[in-house]
Amino acid sequence: MYQKTTLDNGVRIVTEEIPYVNSVSIGVWVVLGSRDEKRNENGISHFIEHMLFKGTKKRTAMQIAKEIDSVGGILNACTSKEYTSFYAKVLTKDLPLAIDLLSDILLNSTFNPKEIDKEKQVILQEICMVEDTPEEHIQELFNRVFFREHPLGYPVLGEPETVGTIDRAKIIEFFKEYYTSNRIIISVCGNLKHDEVVRKIEDDFGSLPKEDGYAAKDLPNPISQVLIREKELEQTHVCLGSKGPSQTHPLRYASYILNAVLGGGMSSRLFQEIREKRGLVYSVYSYMSAYFDTGLFTIYAGTDGDTLKKVIELVIKELRRLKINALKKGNSKWQKNNLKEI
Repeated sequence: MYQKTTLDNGVRIVTEEIPYVNSVSIGVWVVLGSRDEKRNENGISHFIEHMLFKGTKKRTAMQIAKEIDSVGGILNACTSKEYTSFYAKVLTKDLPLAIDLLSDILLNSTFNPKEIDKEKQVILQEICMVEDTPEEHIQELFNRVFFREHPLGYPVLGEPETVGTIDRAKIIEFFKEYYTSNRIIISVCGNLKHDEVVRKIEDDFGSLPKEDGYAAKDLPNPISQVLIREKELEQTHVCLGSKGPSQTHPLRYASYILNAVLGGGMSSRLFQEIREKRGLVYSVYSYMSAYFDTGLFTIYAGTDGDTLKKVIELVIKELRRLKINALKKGNSKWQKNNLKEI
């Protein structure tokens, strides 16, 4: 059973009671990601996510790590295109500690300049790690090309030249603008009582000033083009894709089923036709990326350079087969607009 409460300052709290478990998971979701960045500040959302673990007015970075480890809990975070999430998992009795830790890092971080300089090197290494992982890097390049200069095409980690310009003043300015009460959603599930959780969260997050709604996001204008990036590797990696449904599109669930049929698992058409029947790849799959107001449908494959042409032909063959069946059985505007170019 789900329950929702909105605090006076706009912070939203959603809980689900699961009485037969002995643990609780809590996540603080901030409606903020790389999509909210300007070109010259790309990577700052992810940078702030790192910095919030580097010390507060009450705790050092080591104390934050020790306190969660001492109760056998998990404390971590992640940044995406449209959200930044901070989450913890602990035993039921340790939920007050988890809330206290999460509120402390979100409300009291000091952004020590020495830690900022150090963390730049950490993130630059993270960027290098992605570039050394072809399957991940090719999909990032695909996003950049597909969305052109729109912020949805920006890499979440940022780029070396933009990360290098981030300083404490930029961090504080960006943090104050975007880490506001109206952007925060706190979800909690496990062995809990809704009213008790709300009271504890209000004690910690209720001090945030109330903010009005935030500005609407610019709609991207995806384009069709080809990008070839040469690199000395054992395989050739390829991404193909098109526009997909948004998070609220009426056909989003149908599209997830279609994706499962095409490339969502071992029984999917792409996996069976390209890997199982012909042995041309180790990895081939498709997936949907749904955003607030748009979406992206992507197919990935890694193969030998000599077999790349054949793999692409087989992918297109399966897409055409899907199109023919879809147009025979459905007449929706979305189907026609998004399948006609395949």
